[in-house]
Amino acid sequence: MKKPVETQKVMFTETVLRDANQSLIATRLPYSKFADILPTMDKAGYYSVECWGGAVFDVCLRFLNEDPWQRLRNLRKAMPSSKLQMLLRGQNLLGYKHYPDEIVKMFVEKSVENGIDVIRIFDALNDLRNIETATKTAIKCGATVSGTLSYTQSPVHTLAAFAKQAKEMENMGVATICVKDMAGVMTPQEAYDLIGAIKSEVKIPVVLHTHCTTGMAFMTYLKAIEAGVDVIDTATSCFSGGTSQPATETLNYALKQMGYDTGLDDAALKEVNDFFKPIRDGYLADGTLNAKMMATDTDALNYKVPGGMLSNLVSQLKAQNAMDKFEEVLIETPKVREDLGYPPLVTPMSQMVGVQATNNVLSGERYKNISKEVKAYCRGEYGTSPAPINPEVVKKALGDEKPIEGRYADTLEPVFEQTKKELEGVAKNDEDVLSYILFPQVTEKYFAARKAQEEKIVKYTIEPVEE
Repeated sequence: MKKPVETQKVMFTETVLRDANQSLIATRLPYSKFADILPTMDKAGYYSVECWGGAVFDVCLRFLNEDPWQRLRNLRKAMPSSKLQMLLRGQNLLGYKHYPDEIVKMFVEKSVENGIDVIRIFDALNDLRNIETATKTAIKCGATVSGTLSYTQSPVHTLAAFAKQAKEMENMGVATICVKDMAGVMTPQEAYDLIGAIKSEVKIPVVLHTHCTTGMAFMTYLKAIEAGVDVIDTATSCFSGGTSQPATETLNYALKQMGYDTGLDDAALKEVNDFFKPIRDGYLADGTLNAKMMATDTDALNYKVPGGMLSNLVSQLKAQNAMDKFEEVLIETPKVREDLGYPPLVTPMSQMVGVQATNNVLSGERYKNISKEVKAYCRGEYGTSPAPINPEVVKKALGDEKPIEGRYADTLEPVFEQTKKELEGVAKNDEDVLSYILFPQVTEKYFAARKAQEEKIVKYTIEPVEE
């Protein structure tokens, strides 16, 4: 590898609070478990700390009995010097369907207001129409926008196509370009070629995100750095590897030795990792962290399955007592992806393709049961597929119904004020209303649990239990 110029800097985004634990333990990391280490993380020297968005919002409400907005406010208070980063799925926000522009605008505004500095915005299909509203709003709010390319390999995903989209996003006003290799399938040579192609087209910094799933990630990062990448995503070492990101400390150590400036504090990194080790061990002991997620799986080079999707597939099949079908589902996944026009396997497309592949295997007949999400995709509600969808699948999904034309979000009516009125006396603020709009049933249960907890506290305050 070439020696870096004296001033070349490689910056790090730490992912342990979001994607690392999402990929390894399906995001089951409550705020209380990591609150005490946040002041140390705040002084570690990261470019940014990815801590929100992705599946965090959903899981906080669904499984952790936490208000995701309060989690963000707590993070902001505990880490005043850090750039807090979130992952946003464009017009999908953090849900699994497209929302009206008014909701997208308000959600972005509230995210920045509650503490987010960097918003990584992508569309699962790389349909840039679906990131325009979120991007413009975030820029207006003063956030740093990282326009994101969902990386995948297919006959239609070429170097020229990716570089062209990167230039289009730069013209939209984004501050950085992120290449998101969610499946960890990018090889070192592909990284070198792609980062080089993008750097030749844009003048803004380029970020690379990948996973260790296939064992490529460390090599891929080194070649990307050689090609001039500016920021890499890493995870504190005890939550690294497998379906997670490469280790922060390892790359920091290697790059410093090679003459790069990382800006990281070695002592702080060690303290962060030492803190998370017993947390990791606890998840291993109770089975939340499945050993399968920690292993290298080169089959993913064929299946193109991202880390978070792998862990969710395991959970789904376990719940149906069908783990013996795991390999069959993995073999079916790329076939479904081809049928659907080679969408990148990133949320929500990864869930849609994974569920459909599972349905195909468990039912014993391909597309006998088509999920409502795949039907919506065939209808055009998620945007334009990278390649045409298999006409036979469209016919099974839609019958004689015609796909929609244009941008689906343009057909959606405003819903915020009406929803706010319906939640009067239940929702405490606009953030509560947004939570409900994204996940109505889940948020309803959370509201009920919150009310019960508050009433319990009031009861014991007024009527203390006698000893």
